[in-house]
Amino acid sequence: MAAQLDPDTDPRTGTRTDLPQASASGGMDRRTAVGLLGTAGAAAVTAPLLTAAPASASSPAGAPAFHPSPDTAGAPPVQGLHLTFGKDPATQMVVSWITDGPVKHPRVLYGTLGHGLGSSVQARTRTYTDGKSGRTVHVHHAPLTRLSPGKEYLYLVQHDGATPDSGTFRTAPRGRQPLTFTSFGDQSAPQVTWTAAGAVGLDANSTPATQDIVTGVEQVAPLFHLLNGDLCYANLDVDRVRTWNNFFTNNNRSARFRPWMPAAGNHEIESGNGPIGLGAYQTYFQLPSTESDAELAGLWYAFTAGSVRVIVLQNDDNCLQDGGDVYVHGYSGGRQLAFLERELKAARADRDIDWVVVAMHQVMISSTDANGSDLGLRQTYGPLFDRYGVDLVVCGHEHNYERSLAVRGVVSGSETLTPHPVSRATDDIDTGLGTVHMVLGGGGVSGTTNQSFFKDGTGKVITAVSATAGAGGKRTATYVTEKAVWAGVRDTEHPYGFAAFTVDPGRGPGDTTRIHVTYYNVNKPDGELSVFERFTLHRKRSDGHR
Repeated sequence: MAAQLDPDTDPRTGTRTDLPQASASGGMDRRTAVGLLGTAGAAAVTAPLLTAAPASASSPAGAPAFHPSPDTAGAPPVQGLHLTFGKDPATQMVVSWITDGPVKHPRVLYGTLGHGLGSSVQARTRTYTDGKSGRTVHVHHAPLTRLSPGKEYLYLVQHDGATPDSGTFRTAPRGRQPLTFTSFGDQSAPQVTWTAAGAVGLDANSTPATQDIVTGVEQVAPLFHLLNGDLCYANLDVDRVRTWNNFFTNNNRSARFRPWMPAAGNHEIESGNGPIGLGAYQTYFQLPSTESDAELAGLWYAFTAGSVRVIVLQNDDNCLQDGGDVYVHGYSGGRQLAFLERELKAARADRDIDWVVVAMHQVMISSTDANGSDLGLRQTYGPLFDRYGVDLVVCGHEHNYERSLAVRGVVSGSETLTPHPVSRATDDIDTGLGTVHMVLGGGGVSGTTNQSFFKDGTGKVITAVSATAGAGGKRTATYVTEKAVWAGVRDTEHPYGFAAFTVDPGRGPGDTTRIHVTYYNVNKPDGELSVFERFTLHRKRSDGHR
């Protein structure tokens, strides 16, 4: 069944901190206080602020924050609290949470430490009915607007009859400012579930690293996180709704404090959930989409943080591989490619944008004997990435870590459109010369492929799929091998990890700007972080003389 919007919902919208930090005044900052005290403690921490002077309140000053009453007893609790950026990350944030039933007056109170929780906004509710279980899920999205750039906010989530929950966040800076973001893909969910026979089982592809990696991201404490597809593998589980709940329960240790910006992968395509199987994903996340077609809303989008323009894609539209519950190749009729070209052209013409980063799931480079590179993506994305000088592509899909040399164009005469390396540098890379692709598929999923790298300098590429599904229910892929001349660095020893990207904007117009990249391993058995490698990307700022 397709995702359904409630009647009152707009159909179009449907450097490192390893330890708690003290504030400048010597006290503990609000994020740390909320994080250490937890949900119940958060309500206590924020209670004195409810009567403080309002900060540009959008509700009457002094209005009661919460009205428990007999007719609201037994309301479903707040679950899965998570953040996403609005269209302008410097001034907009979306606070979202899940309930297993309808609620009254879902809302968010928010403000700052100095001015208190003086503003409030009503949440809009979206629902979908899971096509397998028939269960209806309610997701509440509250858009916070008119925020100040680069500022810390505190918020409290509530609906009638339920205990409030809370978190903090920082808005993106305006203009060229330092910032850090992180990225990985292919996470899964680390909880137990019921099997079809009623026995206890694990969520599909679950490992302890699925939890450990969230702790790792919080040690880095980025401004935002890019989650590059195959979020929780709910499509493989008996109880898909439970798996999504487990995913959000695990991740809200981080996602309540910083936006987790997702790309939908092939395992977000669930049979019976919407016309192309992405109805659950579209319901759980409110993303800064410009797509007017409700069936496509939220599947691709873009946002700017500082001098970085991030473009997020949904690759099943353009890749050849059959990887979801439903084969949906070409579903947008070219709309996603048109969006991509518009975004790339505008970003490269914008003198306030230095870095263009693309986040997606399936890959254009792989030297692993697993899924392989996808010719469909090379055919459709490759010319646009080259024409507009994309700096960095982060993806998942292969359950390992690998990155390319800087590439631009293709090797002459290659039937696989093999990306052409323009430099052999691996430690300090000029992305003005070419694009660096990073495969970050070690987000916690089982079935890792770090032991499956080809050892003879080759890779394999999907060049076609069968017209119909085979015995396994998937279209059979045709593979061709190529010399992986684009190969840069890969991690053969460790299956799990994530990357952190710290932007140094440079000192003045036309100066060199850099992104310092650290790839962290999340190690077994205790989840401790170690550094696998560090390298730097650099390019000239776009505000120099032209």
